[in-house]
Amino acid sequence: MSHPTIKRSLDFVCAVLFLVITAPIMAAIAAGVALKLGSPVLFRQPRAGLNGRIFEIVKFRTMTEERDAHGELLPPASRLTRFGRFLRGASLDELPQLWNVLRGEMSLVGPRPLLVDYLPLYSPEQARRHEVRPGITGWAQVQGRNAISWEEKFALDVWYVDHQSLGLDLKIVLLTLQKLVKREGISPRDRLIMPKFTGSEPDTN
Repeated sequence: MSHPTIKRSLDFVCAVLFLVITAPIMAAIAAGVALKLGSPVLFRQPRAGLNGRIFEIVKFRTMTEERDAHGELLPPASRLTRFGRFLRGASLDELPQLWNVLRGEMSLVGPRPLLVDYLPLYSPEQARRHEVRPGITGWAQVQGRNAISWEEKFALDVWYVDHQSLGLDLKIVLLTLQKLVKREGISPRDRLIMPKFTGSEPDTN
């Protein structure tokens, strides 16, 4: 069996196992979201996956729908609640993505799936991050998560594409657990939310 086939089989088995194990936790989180944020409990958004194909990611909602006097949504940092920060800090908001893994849209390990709006902004090298399925966690997440720049993240994503192996995936999973315990890299150094990617400056060297 090829590496992608083995990885996909492991993803499926692990997703089923983790869904069963975390079902009580997800039920409690869903109740908490419903109580503190109301409906809907789940946040759904189109993201770019393998080869840039679009799929709908599923997460627990962490923000309010609070709007200004003109009916426009307030900035994300203003809508992120204390409960939402807790879910994000512990990565509990990511648990519903196990369904994305089960459906074959994501892997347990791979570059994080990002906004569809970013697709035309990547350099050809950065776009190589889509050569593998996106993951719930990845090499960039264990090397800095939101405390590093977009350019650093994308370079780490491409490094993962070129060096992917089952051994590396296991290392990333173990490092992810360590990072979650230490609560490292949750937010950028000077803000609550990672700013949107607006494109990289061309390399003039």
